[in-house]
Amino acid sequence: MSGRMGSGDFSSGRRRDEENDGGEAVSLTGQRAGRLYRLLTILGHGPRTRKQILRKLQIDVRGFYRDIEALRAFGVTIESGDDFHCALAIEFDEAVSRQPFPDPGLNFRDIQQLAKGETPAHRELRRRLNSILGNGARPPLPNKLR
Repeated sequence: MSGRMGSGDFSSGRRRDEENDGGEAVSLTGQRAGRLYRLLTILGHGPRTRKQILRKLQIDVRGFYRDIEALRAFGVTIESGDDFHCALAIEFDEAVSRQPFPDPGLNFRDIQQLAKGETPAHRELRRRLNSILGNGARPPLPNKLR
């Protein structure tokens, strides 16, 4: 690979719903989230040229730069060289952990069930659920009508 890898300047606007500057919820469509994940997978195998990425993802140059900017907004560091090579500057697993998942359309009961596990992901879900419900106590169930 010729050229030095650096922070690069992939400037393009990003939509407000993709900014994640204060732990705010991020909204991604399933299609976009899948494409961003595929981009991370491609870059996780090592540096690739913009042309290689465009061909694999079947997107145009504008879409490429928007996706790079979206990943950067999520805290994924992507290096770029003057020869149009791009590479992840962090480990693939770390990059994937920073990409939001699209809204799966779960209800509160689903979330309560998922939060019962003991993994770090379960504990984070439980923490978020408790912060939404207030003091962390499970509210009483309403009386059923007879």
